[in-house]
Amino acid sequence: MTKESIRKILSEFNLNVSSLHWTPLTSGLINDTYLVTEEDGQQYILQKINTQVFKNASILMDNIQFALPALKADNYSQITFLNTTAGTNHLIQDNDFWRMMTYIPNSTTYDTTTETSAAFEAGRIIGKFHQLLQYSDTALFNDTLPKFHNLDFRTLEFQEALQNTDAQKTEIADGAIKKAQSFLKELQHLDTTNLPVRICHNDTKLNNILFSKSTKKALCLIDLDTIMKGHFFYDFGDAIRTVVNNAPEDEQNHELINFDESLFKAFVDGLAVNSSFLTTADKDSLPLGAVFMPFIHGLRALTDYLNNNKYYKVTYENQNLDRCYSLFDFAEKALSKKDFMAACIKERLS
Repeated sequence: MTKESIRKILSEFNLNVSSLHWTPLTSGLINDTYLVTEEDGQQYILQKINTQVFKNASILMDNIQFALPALKADNYSQITFLNTTAGTNHLIQDNDFWRMMTYIPNSTTYDTTTETSAAFEAGRIIGKFHQLLQYSDTALFNDTLPKFHNLDFRTLEFQEALQNTDAQKTEIADGAIKKAQSFLKELQHLDTTNLPVRICHNDTKLNNILFSKSTKKALCLIDLDTIMKGHFFYDFGDAIRTVVNNAPEDEQNHELINFDESLFKAFVDGLAVNSSFLTTADKDSLPLGAVFMPFIHGLRALTDYLNNNKYYKVTYENQNLDRCYSLFDFAEKALSKKDFMAACIKERLS
């Protein structure tokens, strides 16, 4: 984007463009994001939604607006979206979909952690998120990414990619393909029949939790694009894969991929602070959910690799394959800890 293009977009959000400067943020894999700063230090987040991924961004914003009034408490910071000069919470310009929100001052995110205090806070704030949304009318929320965590759908996508990819990719990814097929058999035991349908974040990796720089307390969840219906084990499992593992998602040295039991215990202790909404069926689903979520992310990365990297941003050709192997490796470690997780959850979430 040129400077002039960004200035034009910012002017539509009722800001004095002459007093602003901006910096691109590169940690996200989907949207284009900028940190915008005024001369007085006030900051905002400007984002261009990836409409190749989110086919109906207006529905995405509707879901967020349904959720935001509930996502406010003394121990939960509220995110506010700026309106445009036309009075809408988003801007469509040159077929691009833009939005702007307030930046919570003195805040930060972590990609990984070794601190039990951070793991505790992650569990606490995810529990608080669900506690605040537990009485929301699920009928109001539409699926921005239909069948996002649906195993049958992701399996079908994977099988179609296998059929349509070239022989060289199939050969390179042979080990990952075999691991995927093995995991699919194991995850058939995850029964969702009796699980309540909740409004979930659906992307609760650690760096989607905002922390206070001064108190180190978790403030809120960010990146709300995937707020929609789901089961609690989605958010639990997605958090676990990044809270208890210190390695990045595309780590190639699998000796660095770990499942830290002390971090898991701390996370569950934090969740226990705000866990009154959980049913027995919810709790029973959590150990296998912690296997399911890294696996399904790995399966999506493998599928994207076979489809020539259409979904996730990559910086090199085989990055999605590296993501897949890393995620599958963690899923294997989580599977080996299933009994430990079940005992921990029974003890701490009783």
